[in-house]
Amino acid sequence: MALILDYAFPIAAALLLVVFFAGLPALQNCRLPSASPKRGGRGLDALWLLLITGVYAFAAFTDLGDTAAPQSFVPMAGQSAVFGLEERPAELMLYTGVGMGGYRIEISDNGTDYAPLTEDFTQDHVAVLKWHSLPLETEGEGPCYVRISCTNGEPWLGEAVFRNAEGAALPIGASIRELADEQELVPERYSLDNSTYFDEIYHARTALEHIEGLWPYEISHPPLGKILMGLGIRLFGMTPFGWRFTGTLFGVLMLPLMYAFLKKLFGGGAVPALGTLVFAADFMHFVQTRIATIDTYGVFFILLMYYFMYIWLSEDRLWALALAGVSFGLGAASKWICLYAGAGLGVLWLLYWLRRFLRREEGEKVFPAFAKNAAFCLLFFVAVPGLIYYLAYLPYGAARQAQPFTKEYWDIVWSNQIYMFTYHSQLVATHPYASRWYEWMLNIRPILYYMETGPAGERIRIAAFLNPALCWGGLLALFVLLYTAIFRRDRTAGFLLIGYLAQLLPWVFIDRLTFAYHYFPSSVFLVLALGYVFALMRDGRRRWLWYAGGFALVSAALFALFYPELSAHAVDAGFADRAIRWLPTWPL
Repeated sequence: MALILDYAFPIAAALLLVVFFAGLPALQNCRLPSASPKRGGRGLDALWLLLITGVYAFAAFTDLGDTAAPQSFVPMAGQSAVFGLEERPAELMLYTGVGMGGYRIEISDNGTDYAPLTEDFTQDHVAVLKWHSLPLETEGEGPCYVRISCTNGEPWLGEAVFRNAEGAALPIGASIRELADEQELVPERYSLDNSTYFDEIYHARTALEHIEGLWPYEISHPPLGKILMGLGIRLFGMTPFGWRFTGTLFGVLMLPLMYAFLKKLFGGGAVPALGTLVFAADFMHFVQTRIATIDTYGVFFILLMYYFMYIWLSEDRLWALALAGVSFGLGAASKWICLYAGAGLGVLWLLYWLRRFLRREEGEKVFPAFAKNAAFCLLFFVAVPGLIYYLAYLPYGAARQAQPFTKEYWDIVWSNQIYMFTYHSQLVATHPYASRWYEWMLNIRPILYYMETGPAGERIRIAAFLNPALCWGGLLALFVLLYTAIFRRDRTAGFLLIGYLAQLLPWVFIDRLTFAYHYFPSSVFLVLALGYVFALMRDGRRRWLWYAGGFALVSAALFALFYPELSAHAVDAGFADRAIRWLPTWPL
């Protein structure tokens, strides 16, 4: 009985999935979704899309991060800054910029003779773009001088704020004005609202370095994702809201793209609306697009390239094939996970032409059309993506004053490819929230991005994992697709399976450190697979909306339940143990 109570929520989820899949018609003779009529009015489609996207956008941009942060940074290499204070400080708040190095903090009564005030502060790669609280133990009373001297490296510093024992900021005079010109922006404490967290320490700083013309710190991924991230920084400044804005916007834009994809696959009306609602309620989609990392851009372009590829396969639109190639180039220049997607597109292309050859009529000349299309693909899947990828390195070239199409620029690009391959193939590391591909499929081990304990013991978390309804329901939906692809020879089911497997299978053979967020690209195909199941029900059951609509509503209810754990809102520890920590492997 105790075991049943401990796993009550997973058991309840399993029972609900049994009820949902009981709504499927007999797969051996039901009408397949690809043959379904294109139904649904444009006005109703637009209303559904506007409603779902609007609500999601409101949730995604709410509490995304502070819109104000220190903007004037000082390169401190070889410099010292002296601050004059009317009373002895009890705390120093430092806002660090990019770069790495160390500082010595000293105090003086007369501005000439200085003594160490606290231990030296190290601005390493983890400490960038954050507020840091340094307790200061001072003796005596009255005015004093504090000197912050760079001891090594090339760190940038944004602001220095001194507080008294009551927490009030002290008026100061500074020898370097830019370090004391934004005192009003100091927060009470560090939090993700005012500072970087998790891998933002790599990607947000690199986006700024691209803007400033500096050689980037993070070079283990292609540059385009950080360049796109920089658009938000240019609009809203180097603030948490600014460096998270573009990714969140791309997350919002994924919803109309998913809606259009589902509508192209299964027709308008309720099926694309319910599928998009399931996607909007997914935990991974919400969390991953609100943190300033580059995965969002890769997943967006993966979804886009498969959308255009499906249009070409189903409607023979050559422009769609070209746009699939352009999307592939943009995705590959953002993150290498899009190379896996490109391999999936290649398999779909080969299967298309193999079918054309095998089913050609007598006298039909398929080879000339194949050769012409192959040449077209060489242009739009090799030459154009190669150019996009090459030009994405313009910030690297600018940092070294290297012009495009010169040997120096080419050497920069090529050496980075070698570095990235070596880095990812030889990475040896451990992490408490690491997980393997088979754990992603079952939602066994989420990754914890942020953890804090509130003043009354509340839990404050951000965890990245899939909505259980999508993860477990989508996995079962894949078996439905597998059946119809094999026994009913349904090409739509095969198309979606290839897309899913192209993103998952490479990770089966990778033994380096991996995390749950590597399943994000595969999750979009789980949504499409569930859309397929919804369409099967629509065309085979009179009351199909009870099943499909119920599934979508349960997904939305789970999102509401877990929302605090996805957005760093405080949750009572007892409630979290009872209702949110479904499995002992969940760090919630």
